[in-house]
This record gives sequence, C-alpha cells and structure tokens, in this order.
Amino acid sequence: MKQSLKVAAYARISTDKDDQINSLESQKRYFADYIRSQDGWELTRIYYDEGISGTQTKNRAGFLSMIDAALHGGADLILTKEVCRFARNTVDTLSYTRQLKEAGVGVIFTIDHIDTRDPDGELRLTIMACLAQEESRKTSERVKWGQKRRMEQGIVFGRDLLGYTVQNGILSVNAAEAPIVCAIFHKYTNEGKGAYVIAKELNSQGVQTKRIHRWSHTTVLRILRNEKYAGDLCQKKTVTPDFLTHAKKYNDKQETMICHKDHHEPIISRELWNRTRQELLRRSPKAEQKAKYSGRYWCSGKICCAVCGSRFVSRTKKRKDGTIYRAWRCQEAARHGACKTAADGSRVGCSSHCVSEQALLSCVSYAIALLPTDPETLQKEILKELKQLEQLELSPSHTANTAKIRQELLKLQEKKRKTADLLLEGLLSKEDFQAQTAWYEAKIQELSGCLTAAESDCAHFPSHTPVNDTNQWLPACTDALIQLTDFKNSCMKICQEVLERMDVHADHSITVWLKCIPFGIRLTIRCGGKKENFQTQVIHAAAVPKRML
Repeated sequence: MKQSLKVAAYARISTDKDDQINSLESQKRYFADYIRSQDGWELTRIYYDEGISGTQTKNRAGFLSMIDAALHGGADLILTKEVCRFARNTVDTLSYTRQLKEAGVGVIFTIDHIDTRDPDGELRLTIMACLAQEESRKTSERVKWGQKRRMEQGIVFGRDLLGYTVQNGILSVNAAEAPIVCAIFHKYTNEGKGAYVIAKELNSQGVQTKRIHRWSHTTVLRILRNEKYAGDLCQKKTVTPDFLTHAKKYNDKQETMICHKDHHEPIISRELWNRTRQELLRRSPKAEQKAKYSGRYWCSGKICCAVCGSRFVSRTKKRKDGTIYRAWRCQEAARHGACKTAADGSRVGCSSHCVSEQALLSCVSYAIALLPTDPETLQKEILKELKQLEQLELSPSHTANTAKIRQELLKLQEKKRKTADLLLEGLLSKEDFQAQTAWYEAKIQELSGCLTAAESDCAHFPSHTPVNDTNQWLPACTDALIQLTDFKNSCMKICQEVLERMDVHADHSITVWLKCIPFGIRLTIRCGGKKENFQTQVIHAAAVPKRML
C-alpha cells in the first residue's frame, strides 16, 4: 500500500482587521478542501500568522513552527497560496525553500503555479520573490509618504505618554497625570534636584509610571527633554531605513524632522520650559568628559543580566601587590544587593553573581574561534586590495567634490522618478506633481552647473605621484594582519568590534551574541585558579536561535 503524503499548509495576513481575519478563515478552509481533494494526501496541520508583516520571519511563530516541524519529518509537502504569503523577503524565501528541499520537503504556491520540486522551480520562485519584495518596498514608501503628509498637517503619530492621551491623532491633556509632570519640572528647575533624586522621591511616594515598573533617572530626563509638555510637536525623531527589518534608528539627519510650535495645549509654561532647557545644558557633561567615559571598556553597555534584564557595570579593586582586578556586576544588584522586597512592596535588587572580565573575554574569544573563518584566505584578500594601491594615484580634493555632486544629482533624479510613481499610483495630484517636478528640475540644473565648474577645476590639477613601492610596507602589513586575524587569541579590540551583547545567566552560563551572526552561543563555564594562573574552562557550548532574544 502506497504511503500517504503528509501535507501542511501556511496562511498569513498582514493586519488584524476584521476583513483580514475573515480572509484568514477563508484561506484555512481553502487549504483544508484542497488537500482533502487530492489522492494520497494527508492534512497534518494548517499553520498561520495574524497581523504580522512578511518582510521578516523572526516574529512569525506559525511560520517558524511549520519550518521546524517540516525539517524534523512533520511534513513532506507545504502548500501556500502565493509567494508573498510565504515571505516578502527574497533572501528568506530562497533560504527556507532550499533548507526544506535538502530535507526532502517541497513547497507548492497554488496561485503562482510554482512547485520547488520542479527543475525550474527555483528560477520561477526567485522572480516571483523579487516581485513580492519590490511590492513591499513600494507599499512601505507609499505609507511613509502618506504619514509624512499627515504629520505636516499636525496629525500626531504615537501612543499615550505621561500627561497626554493620543486619540485619532490628537493630543489631549490627562488631568490625572499632568500634576506629576509639573512636579518633575518644578523639582528639577526650581528646587535644583537631580534626576536620580527625583526618581527616588517618586518611587518612595508610590507615584505610578506610565509603562515601566519603577522610576529611573533616564525616565525623568526623557520627560524633561520632551517638547510636547511645552505645547510643541516634533515628529520623525526615529526613522526606519530598512523596510525589510523594520528596525527603528534615531534620526541622525537622515530625514527632516517635522515640528510644529504651539501645536496643542501645554502642561508647563514656555518660560519654565526655556529655563529647564538651560538647566539641562548647564548640568550636562562637557565634551571632554563624554569622551573620557563613553565606551570606556571593551564591553561597556553590552553585558545584560538574564535574571532581571539590567545592564552590568564595572567594579574594580586593587590587590595588595598593586595589580587591578576587574569584575562586572548587575547594576540592580550593585545598587540594592540581593533580591528583596522594598518598603513600598516592590521587588528590588538581583541575585545574579559577579563575573570576572577575564572570564568574559575568554568566552567571547571562544565564541569567535568557533566561527567558520579562514584566516589565510582573509589575509590574502586584504593584501590583494592593498597591493592595488601601488597602481593608484592621489587625486586633489576637487575630485571628491565632483563625486559628491554626481551623487546628489543621482539622488535628485531618483526622487523625481519616485514622484512620477506616486502620480501614477494616485497618491499625488497633478498640480502637486508639476510643482514638485519643476523644483527638482531647477535643483538638477543648478547642480549640473556646479558639476561643470568642478570638472573644469580638476582639469587644471596635475596628477600626483604614485604611492611608494609596496615592498617597503607590505611585510609590516602582513605581520599586522596575521596578528589581527588570529581569532584563537583574540584581543580586546577584536572582541569589542564583533561583540553585540552578552547575557549572564544565574546558572554560571553566558550567551554570546556576535554581530551579523544569526544565532547566539551559550557557554557554560567554570572559573578558578590563582590570579597568576586564572583560567576559564568551557564545559558546554550550544547554539541559541536569535528569535529567543
């Protein structure tokens, strides 16, 4: 008797609106009927995700569960309606379908008529995946453009904050919370109290925060710096540069912020706001102080307590022989000691243990050594690039200016093209399109004139002499590269560059997360020995999926 084919199905909707929920139910019914109508097919399970974008997979529990089950024999075939339902990221689509194919599991996209088991399946899938990703990019641009226009009209994007509620894009004063805001500004500016003291007083008085469990000095400072309390509105403080990852970053002049003065009802007076800004500026550390303490150690700000979630802070002591011993301790434990109940009934402190810096360095070095790196190939590639310098000629600064102008021209031409797309998609009126196009053409003409002048200046500068013979500096570079690529004996500088974060667990294990590596490495360690022969022994090492972060 022929063995039946175990078939799973996957459905996804990108929003949680009622009509989309109905769409999900219809998708599930469609797959159930489709699979039952096929001879020799056995429905194992219908996996689904609701209200989650398809541009990334880390938050799609249904999708990840399906892949895991299929790779472990839970399915021989997976059905989904379209490539865009499976994923809107070309890399994810090809990566997961290849993993499944290696495990003997095919994927059928019923509407797109693609079967990854066919000889040309991957070719057709690649084309459709690229189209799905491009559609996602255009949708992201349309949404951003629409949001920007609404921001310019004064519509508020965001959630409630202490003292205000946000409803239908309008900020309204919360009468119950507004006195707390006034008290914070008064304590800081009029009474001269610091953010730490204010946070401590609010905690002792039992004042409730908006979202977090307890008041901290950073929460207080965030309120003191928020222009909304003076009646102003400033949006686009953060941007989302990559539509695939949706990761937000502080807007460091990547985009223009949209600000409105006297936008809504203020909680504090303009005079108090101005005095608070001056006081914040007066108390802020000077530039030389910031340089002294910013990134002071190779792992500063990168060690997290897996017990309470706090950061680890450095603690040093001087031995009798004059040497310095450095260890790292949970900030919550350093402030309040072991976990206990405070007078107000809240839980403070942490029971996590200290860990020596040498042990941390050993763990990161061990994790780096596990990576599939080839130092010799890496050295050859870098030296190949360096040798090409012998053929290069140094150009005057005018060449850099010319390249910069060309880059600006390309950006303007791309923006002009996108404006035409918005007109075709009905998001821009004909009048607005004509006005915007005229502005871009004027700027392009202006920059073209600057480019002509810059190129004329470059023609009057003779080429400089080539760089010195590589035989003079190549041996030194080779020796330096050998040291830098010796990952088995990683120095602090290398560890600082590749380390993303470390989680210190209560069971004397440490999870190391390295940059650009899609998984963490959890190491169980044993430390011991005298200070002269201090050793960190790794007892067990295991990979941890990044989605468990």
